[in-house]
Amino acid sequence: RRVYEANRAAAKYFNSVLNSSEGAVGLQYYKNRGLTDHTIKKFGLGFAPDKWDGLLKHLRSLGFSTTDMLAAGLIRQSRESANYYDIFRNRVMTPKYINTGDTIVYKKTNELFSLNFAKDSGKSTLILCEGYMDVIAMNQAGFTNAVAGCGTALTGEQVQLISRYADEVVLAYDADEAGQKAVQK
Repeated sequence: RRVYEANRAAAKYFNSVLNSSEGAVGLQYYKNRGLTDHTIKKFGLGFAPDKWDGLLKHLRSLGFSTTDMLAAGLIRQSRESANYYDIFRNRVMTPKYINTGDTIVYKKTNELFSLNFAKDSGKSTLILCEGYMDVIAMNQAGFTNAVAGCGTALTGEQVQLISRYADEVVLAYDADEAGQKAVQK
């Protein structure tokens, strides 16, 4: 429960930073990618500030322990000292932290990004995209049944999850060599 709560608090923090002067570069990135305010809010997008301990201090102020934050994959301990630091710095963020390692509440091989929206789309077809930003753009264009595998490759667990929600899957991977290899696989 505490790990879920820490992740929820982190997502709110990153979103609040995005909507502050510290997050202007992140907001500009999203705007340059063509995202609307509605889409940014819908997906809970955020920005991790360029600080070593911004999230750490924020979560401590909310009563989260170092153990909670470590278990959530939000901080690390320095190899050179006993200090802890934020894993995410100076980057745009989604609620499913793209480079978070597996934790007790999140295992990439079992997850599909945006399944929460796709399963409520009323469609029996899922559009499987290559990446998170592809899914977000598809949603903004009205294709709310778009999802992406979390991690670097589609897993058997993710395929099983897809089969629970779709009668048909449309592959919408990039036309580059990596995307085409993924389609063939």
